[in-house]
Amino acid sequence: TDDQGYPDLRCIGSKPILTPTLDRLASEGVRATNFYVTWPACTPSRGSILTGRYPQRNGLYDMVRNDMTNYGHQYTPEEYAVSPEMTLGLDPREITIGNVLKSAGYATGVVGKWDMGQAKRFLPLQRGFDFFFGHGNNGIDYYTHERYGVPSMFRGNNRTEEDKGTYATDVFRREALAFIEQNSARPFFLYLAFNAPHGASSFGKPGVQAPPKFLAMYEESSIPPKVRPYAAAVTCMDAAVGDILAALRKDGRDKNTVVMFLSDNGGSGNGGNDPLKGAKSTMWEGGLRVPFIAWWPGQITQGKTSDAFLTSLELLPTLAAIGGAELPAVTLDGFDMLPVLRGEVPSRRSEMFWQRRGDRAARVGQWKWLESAKGSGLYDLATDPGEKNDLSAEK
Repeated sequence: TDDQGYPDLRCIGSKPILTPTLDRLASEGVRATNFYVTWPACTPSRGSILTGRYPQRNGLYDMVRNDMTNYGHQYTPEEYAVSPEMTLGLDPREITIGNVLKSAGYATGVVGKWDMGQAKRFLPLQRGFDFFFGHGNNGIDYYTHERYGVPSMFRGNNRTEEDKGTYATDVFRREALAFIEQNSARPFFLYLAFNAPHGASSFGKPGVQAPPKFLAMYEESSIPPKVRPYAAAVTCMDAAVGDILAALRKDGRDKNTVVMFLSDNGGSGNGGNDPLKGAKSTMWEGGLRVPFIAWWPGQITQGKTSDAFLTSLELLPTLAAIGGAELPAVTLDGFDMLPVLRGEVPSRRSEMFWQRRGDRAARVGQWKWLESAKGSGLYDLATDPGEKNDLSAEK
């Protein structure tokens, strides 16, 4: 998901947000409580998910976006064609999880947010994926599928407005179900990247958009009114995941399918990430630690909560091992975490490092150090996960 905060699952217990599908997924699988991404915002974090490499190693270490929209500028088609959102992206030499699993015989698909560049050389069909339906850039309007007035949805290598007016989560659910059905007779890998619950990237800043049906579920909620669209967008996404799991269960494919759920960075516009400090774009735990669930019936112990130190860098090596694929001959920054999720061995990860422009942070064991414009300090996460007690003067 996109900008979903660490506490924003009902099973975590700190918010009355409705996520019955993901709660069931956690109860039938394992939920990790010390799971991190590599960057506190979209593009670099997703680049690491796809490559298994730090942003500084794969070269995509900042956002791919046109910042003139911050000042109300509407790009003409001619301007947009040579703008950062069209000319920047993940280095074509980088090997993705799509390349890795396709080489092992998997059908590979991307549905939803890509954010690795929109020039043809950057798009999924040139990056190891057989199928792509989604938006190539950052956040979009949930109904127009535009990013600040620019049509942003793709089918394959071509932009499309065929579903303009239809809520994005519903379109992504439809395309995910179709991909799974079309590949029912062969192994498949689906990278399903919902834009929910990211705020709509439209002039006027409408915030998170949600269908009336799901907004109605929160009319009597204790969740503050301004946060209810965020919660409703999460619940709508959760329902889409439920439909996908139902499709897998229908013919027994759930027994041979692993599902991994995570957010790309910490929560934003969600009413806070308590008990964690900070939010998206910060080096505090609330910007870097995210919800993570792994589900594989018969292969992962049900109902387990793991506090092992794990990150999104582990995803590519883990999925490659599960799929019987060879790892690429490049430096990877993660490892196969399946034995950790099964509770068989402790995590091999003892340290993690982050940099966002001038902001830096590191976690070594239980210790977290950060130096940023929004605050600095040294924290013992074993006793202070909320980063309230700066120990730098003492240590």
